Amino acid sequence: MVAMEQSICDFGRKAVDFSLEGIDGKTYSLADIRGPKGTLVAFICNHCPYVRAIVDRLVRDIQDLQARGVGCIAVMANDYGQYPQDSPDNMKVFAHTHGFTFPYVIDETQEVARAYDAVCTPDFFGFNADLELQYRGRLDSSGRDPAPVDARRELFEAMCQVAETGKGPERQTPSIGCSIKWREHR
Repeated sequence: MVAMEQSICDFGRKAVDFSLEGIDGKTYSLADIRGPKGTLVAFICNHCPYVRAIVDRLVRDIQDLQARGVGCIAVMANDYGQYPQDSPDNMKVFAHTHGFTFPYVIDETQEVARAYDAVCTPDFFGFNADLELQYRGRLDSSGRDPAPVDARRELFEAMCQVAETGKGPERQTPSIGCSIKWREHR
């Protein structure tokens, strides 16, 4: 496992459309999950200790963001042939166990992860109502440790700001996590 840190926010970069199958059997596009006040695309997986450490707080924050008009989706792009813990069946268990209220989709070809320049799990892309990137930071300061009681809800606060003003915070701390498990090209 290699800890990776994603890049800084490329403010204004447009969201890339996609068509990905969810664990519920439905196919989701950007238009399907776009919120009236913003959109969050989160690259996660089941087995990463960084994701496992934050998943319950992520679900809480996404529920609160959905209530504020921010559409959300979680994308799993790992090569689950090499990492069977991330298989579609295990995605279903993971989503059910943690009470996902948002689509959890699989990026079989990894083309969406590449188009977004996702590098780690978790990797968050927060867009305004015009689908312009405004946040590429972490959930909070916890990393893979238990969150302190007073941990600032950085992703939540940033996306609330995006929903209200269309602009994300100037200062953002990159997310850190496990590298996306890319397939070998043959």
